Amino acid sequence: MKLAVFKNEEELNLAVAKSMIEVINENPEATLGLATGQTPIGLYQKLVQSYQKGQVTFKQVTTYNIDEYVGLEKEHPQSFYHFMKTHLFSHIDLNEVQIHIPNGTASNLEEETERYESLLMKAGQLDIQILSIGLNGHIGFNEPGNTLHAETHVVTLTEDTRKVNSKSFPSLAEVPKKAITMGLGPMMKAKKIIFIAKGEEKAAILKQAFKGPIDPLVPGSLLQLHPNIEVYLDEKAAKYMM
Repeated sequence: MKLAVFKNEEELNLAVAKSMIEVINENPEATLGLATGQTPIGLYQKLVQSYQKGQVTFKQVTTYNIDEYVGLEKEHPQSFYHFMKTHLFSHIDLNEVQIHIPNGTASNLEEETERYESLLMKAGQLDIQILSIGLNGHIGFNEPGNTLHAETHVVTLTEDTRKVNSKSFPSLAEVPKKAITMGLGPMMKAKKIIFIAKGEEKAAILKQAFKGPIDPLVPGSLLQLHPNIEVYLDEKAAKYMM
């Protein structure tokens, strides 16, 4: 594990963007596993700025998002498709046909998980997988449990996760109860994982994930097994990591 700690979010986001841009410039056809939520927004802003300055192009890049809420149309303001369009895709030269996000409104969710998993298998090793961690230790929407899934699957979100995510919705009642999420297989198979966490509220779970035993009740702890993971934290998140 390569651990880097930064005084502020600006420095952290710049460092992560630089790491990603180096990979893309070396391999213009890079495959990227992308995350949503508040944590990567600053990173996406830096990637947009770098594109606007002519420092990187995404014309041949292919992206695979980790997850999507079940029941939300693409255009729904809280869908992850809408999130990615708002914060990244609409501002760079990425081709729409090279964007892959699970379809949360598929008529047959089981078939949709199989379709998405087949896309990931065809892609092979992702060049970069962006990850963060939930307060209960989930990565993507792989929630804590006695067993964890390697493949794309439908997950019932825990109430803790729904409460945290309700910040983006008018009310808790409107937060979907299910999501489609990439399993741990493609994440752990990626050539490089770039892991980002910010804020003191993440400090305790980071200690469990990276310094505790590997435990399916803390899905993020499996990241200890990855041979090439870069961990980017601000000083508050890194409270127990030094």
